[in-house]
Amino acid sequence: MAKRNATSTDEMKLKQRPEDFTVTESWRFDESPRGEWRVYAMDKQKLSTFDAIERIARAFDLPRGCFSFCGLKDKQGRTRQLIAVRGADVDMQDPDLRLKFLGRTREPLSAANTTSNRFGVTIRALTREETAALPAAVADVNRLGVINYFDSQRFGSLKHGQGFIAKQLIEGDFEGALHSHLATPSPLDKTHDAKVKAFWRDHWGEWRLRCTIPGAERYEPILRVLRRDPDDFLGAFLRIDPKYRALLVFAYQSYLWNESVRRYLMALLPGQPLIALDYQAGKLLFPREMTRDQIDALRRTTFPLLAPETKITDSRIRRAVDWVLGRERLSLDKLRVPGTEQIFFRHEERPIVMHPGNLLLGPARPDELNEGFQKIYLAFTLPPGAYATLTVRRLFSFTEQENREHLPEAEEDVGGEIEVRGADGSFHRVEQDRRIDSPAASAQTDAKPKKEKHQKRRAEQAALAKLIATGSPEDGAGTKPPAMGFRAMQKLKKEARTARRQAAQATKAAARSGKSRRS
Repeated sequence: MAKRNATSTDEMKLKQRPEDFTVTESWRFDESPRGEWRVYAMDKQKLSTFDAIERIARAFDLPRGCFSFCGLKDKQGRTRQLIAVRGADVDMQDPDLRLKFLGRTREPLSAANTTSNRFGVTIRALTREETAALPAAVADVNRLGVINYFDSQRFGSLKHGQGFIAKQLIEGDFEGALHSHLATPSPLDKTHDAKVKAFWRDHWGEWRLRCTIPGAERYEPILRVLRRDPDDFLGAFLRIDPKYRALLVFAYQSYLWNESVRRYLMALLPGQPLIALDYQAGKLLFPREMTRDQIDALRRTTFPLLAPETKITDSRIRRAVDWVLGRERLSLDKLRVPGTEQIFFRHEERPIVMHPGNLLLGPARPDELNEGFQKIYLAFTLPPGAYATLTVRRLFSFTEQENREHLPEAEEDVGGEIEVRGADGSFHRVEQDRRIDSPAASAQTDAKPKKEKHQKRRAEQAALAKLIATGSPEDGAGTKPPAMGFRAMQKLKKEARTARRQAAQATKAAARSGKSRRS
């Protein structure tokens, strides 16, 4: 039997095959024989919900607005979910996308039509020691539950380099938001869509051009607005599918929720060990142990998805929210997009803890895809909006080498300050130039030498110069500059885009001026 050590490149494998990750949606809808919405069970494989609807819409020449669904299902796996089509009969029986007609209803589908999701997950490339440790992990999850964070799938815009577009909208940077959506191709995307975005990145502002790459037509509603008024970036952004626009807002709202709940747990469980797991937007903290009173309190508590109308009465929740919003240079009343009511943040209460139902653990078996390792099958039910991947990662958290044994003692705040957690769980602001590990360390940590600050500033300036010149964060030798934070890099990219646009506009103005003089 193979063994895994700290330097091994092997790791447990999730979704190695599409059938390793299955989701079956449980639903309800009010059937009406004369309803205008036709309801279908959609079985898809290796397709996102949006990709599947896009294919059906193209095949039957239907607008995206005539589709509704209960929720988004994972692309990497095989899923069965409900969709509805208004005013049209559709049928598709492709190997990776199949539809089954169920009946009619009067109203579009929404999250309210989903009652639960049942997951079947095969985990591969496990050692004998890891499979032996799973029963104890299952007992912990059954007792403590899983913190109901949003997992990495919610933050595809970070993975693909667009950042939080909703943050740009809040700041009134409508051109930057549109550029992120229309002209920022993902280095991970090898489809025609990435080529279309690269085309508009290279021809930003040249709206009279026609892109002939397959799939370019999906952006035509945006381009029609810009051809009428090249400066109406908000109007152009509003031509994006409303469901997708809402998803962009929800991604940033989900990030604020994750960060606030993480902060809340640090204050709620002072001195108690937490498990830290990496995800697309940072780290997620999970209790390793809690008292019965703490378990019951968390089970009863909801945490708000933030919006301008959010009212918070719990002082601990208020402190966590204020801290995160302060770090983002925001407040509740600023969670709105200036100049439009069509893009908005909506308040909602979300349970802090979710408990997987009917959590079943199958026997360990030889893994036919990974010689010398074992595989194991898990099945469990989750409420709508909960992430199965988080349940799996919490169960297997003992396999991640980066787990922290103790609660972080300090977190960086805005303006070069940090907040240090005291023994009673309270936080105190301390002026510092870098993150520290504990209150004791803070007394021994001096400010960074000025030389180091200057070196970092010069590195960022060099990175910015490279971005302005080429649009690439790499230096001339093909290596990346010294690592910097996500926000710093996003700021550099924004400044680089602005500089490139200004240079292009200056060149065009000079060309027009020269032409007029010659005439």
